[in-house]
Amino acid sequence: MKIAVIGAGIVGVTTAYELAADGHQVTVFERRGAVAEETSFANAGVVAPGYVTPWAAPGMPAKVLRHLFSRHAPVKLSLPLTMAELGWMWQWWRACKLDVYMANRARLQRLAFYSRERMHWLVDSLQLEYDRSPGYLVLLRSEKDQRMVQPGLQVLREAGVSFHEIDAETARAVEPALNPDTPFVGAVHLPEDEAGNCRQFALLLKDAARTAGAKFNFNTKVMPLDPAAPARLTVQQGEDPPVQIAFQAVVVCGGLESAALLRPLGLDMPMAPVYGYSISAPLREALNAPRSALMDERYKVAITRLGQRVRVAGSAELGGRLQRRSPAALQTLYKVLHDWFPGAAQLSNTGAAVQEWKGARPMLPDGPPVLGASGIPGVWLNLGHGSSGWALACGSARVVADLMSGHDPLLDIEGLGIERLTG
Repeated sequence: MKIAVIGAGIVGVTTAYELAADGHQVTVFERRGAVAEETSFANAGVVAPGYVTPWAAPGMPAKVLRHLFSRHAPVKLSLPLTMAELGWMWQWWRACKLDVYMANRARLQRLAFYSRERMHWLVDSLQLEYDRSPGYLVLLRSEKDQRMVQPGLQVLREAGVSFHEIDAETARAVEPALNPDTPFVGAVHLPEDEAGNCRQFALLLKDAARTAGAKFNFNTKVMPLDPAAPARLTVQQGEDPPVQIAFQAVVVCGGLESAALLRPLGLDMPMAPVYGYSISAPLREALNAPRSALMDERYKVAITRLGQRVRVAGSAELGGRLQRRSPAALQTLYKVLHDWFPGAAQLSNTGAAVQEWKGARPMLPDGPPVLGASGIPGVWLNLGHGSSGWALACGSARVVADLMSGHDPLLDIEGLGIERLTG
């Protein structure tokens, strides 16, 4: 088939590769000048399937309210809130019921484990070399943190995830550079989880997709889809006049912008941006840096070693605007890095060596993404991955490619289709 893929973040690039590898004629349209320049640009890089769970969970609304006036809150509400965001919050609140959460958690984790398996297959078969490191350590500062994490550990047990509850001394053996002056009671060690540079992976897979025949059009805007001919795209590159290009199928992977593209077709995708922050800096001294990936359970901040850099990522901020950064959110990242690895990174006074980033995660109110047919002939969906795009992308792309080729996916996709939102 002649297929258009809209969006070249990690989800769009993996989709383009899988479709091109299946023999389809693939053209990718991306409004930015390169792949992975928005949500996929500077995320935490953690691939931990057992920790991929819906944000819509029992107790989360109360947790958001408790953190409203906390300086180092892992979850924040920022003003202004639009009517669409208030509507999204209402749907999110309804999805926080236990039975809904349990169903969505199972869907997400099925997809996450399948996605990690697919990612490893791609890395091995294509010989992809990017900054990555094995292992994941969840740090527990207090006995309260240790108690709070127990329900999550039961989830890991039920999913068959390999992990070990360890004391502080053993954790320091796993990560010798942990600050000796920061007290903590223990950690959860997940040796089969990992960290990797999402953007580097996307750049490498773009080259593999091109080798398989895919074409990439950057700096190209796609207009909202036409109900009269949904698979005929109107695109504009730079200042050139818009042109129309006919395809047999279109896969929408454009993150938050996907909602506007689909709206003329009568498809209302209830996505909202949940913003995340990161700082990335060169190593100052390798012996003082983490070996792999860690999570500060109290502040929900990840610290990852990505080659010769350290990245610190966290926060979940609903409301506000992408262009307006929260000083408090960034200060939390610097605080957590200093608490655990004070000498790891080059944090210059001018900030020139430090990359501070804010990204908009396209999140659906109940958690899982939407994969597969849209109900509109010729239009397919792969969107709404929220904060787990890197952990879910490879599996999502393979599922969509299988469905488009008329094959049964190697995964139970119950609840991952658009009928979950429209039924």
